[in-house]
Amino acid sequence: MPVPYWRLSAFYFAYFAYVGAAAPYFSLYLASLGLAGAQIGVLLSLGSLMRVIGPNFWGWVADRTQRRARIIGITLALGGACFAGFFFVRSFWGLFALLLVTGFFTSASMSLTESLTLSHLRGAVSSYGSIRLWGSVGFIITVTLVGYALDALPVASLLWMVLATYGLSWACALAVPDAPPGSAHAEPEPVWNILRRPEVAALLGACFLMTLAHGPQYAFFSIYLVDHGYSKAAVGWMWSIGVIAEIIVFLLMPALMRRYSLSAILRVCFAATVARFLMIGWGVDSAPVLFAAQLLHGLSFGAYHAAAVTVIHRWFQGAHQVRGQAIYLSVSFGAGGVLGSALSGLGWDSIGPAWTFSAAAFAALAGYALLRWKVRAAHI
Repeated sequence: MPVPYWRLSAFYFAYFAYVGAAAPYFSLYLASLGLAGAQIGVLLSLGSLMRVIGPNFWGWVADRTQRRARIIGITLALGGACFAGFFFVRSFWGLFALLLVTGFFTSASMSLTESLTLSHLRGAVSSYGSIRLWGSVGFIITVTLVGYALDALPVASLLWMVLATYGLSWACALAVPDAPPGSAHAEPEPVWNILRRPEVAALLGACFLMTLAHGPQYAFFSIYLVDHGYSKAAVGWMWSIGVIAEIIVFLLMPALMRRYSLSAILRVCFAATVARFLMIGWGVDSAPVLFAAQLLHGLSFGAYHAAAVTVIHRWFQGAHQVRGQAIYLSVSFGAGGVLGSALSGLGWDSIGPAWTFSAAAFAALAGYALLRWKVRAAHI
């Protein structure tokens, strides 16, 4: 079966167009409702909380039904229907409930899509970046356009923009074909035995710390810039700079994977993350410093994520491929995201933004130490 390159690429483009409309600006919408930093942190952590629960549930459903593409389409449709509730709800607890149910359905998308893409690619997993980069293109376009739009329109208009990109991602999901998850004989051992291996546990722990470190970035970066006098269009460009760097890295990943071990790539990514968040925390008033820090997003997310999903794909074989990506998503973007958003909200109101970003840098440093300790080139 030929690789459905453009259909997969179109879905990544549309889905991350939705992410580009929602992730950088939804905190501004919540702030416009008069919520405190701690409340915003709690609300933004709920999507990550659902990534702890949702991917494993939907991964189990996918393993039973072998219909990954169908599940992606159904869950996006249900998630979009739930998101429409934001037009009518303004209270903290109402928002809390809506974010829980919306997050439960949207949590299925990435683990199933990553597994589906890697199954289509079969042995050519180094080509993952050339498909995934279209998600970065979609993110750049919407994060830039929405930034300009919000300089001219009320912040509440963000809801319409997000809903439109939600609908686009659902439509593109309908065109993605399924692929066999892998042959049963490729399943060498029970999944629990894989998780107990020291290098697997260490990588998942490091991934948890990496997403925890990104908590202030995802929850408060836009608020931080606006508070320091940057326009919303400038905020959009700052996000775009990072994703442009991400695209460049995705294009380079096949060559980088041939030349360097995945463990070495991951260590460089964690070191770059430490530098990035120190630069953002203490250099927010300097546009050149922020520019340089955002370029490091190519490593702190782009190279890191491409390397991590490739390692998980190698370690979790056969029928475990969907479950492996679900576990990675749950531990990192789920548990790490929950704690990162919640703690950054508390830190924002108590120790202040600069020290909150410094704490994030320390979390990335702890992840680097864990990789140095347990993950070697021989393992991957």
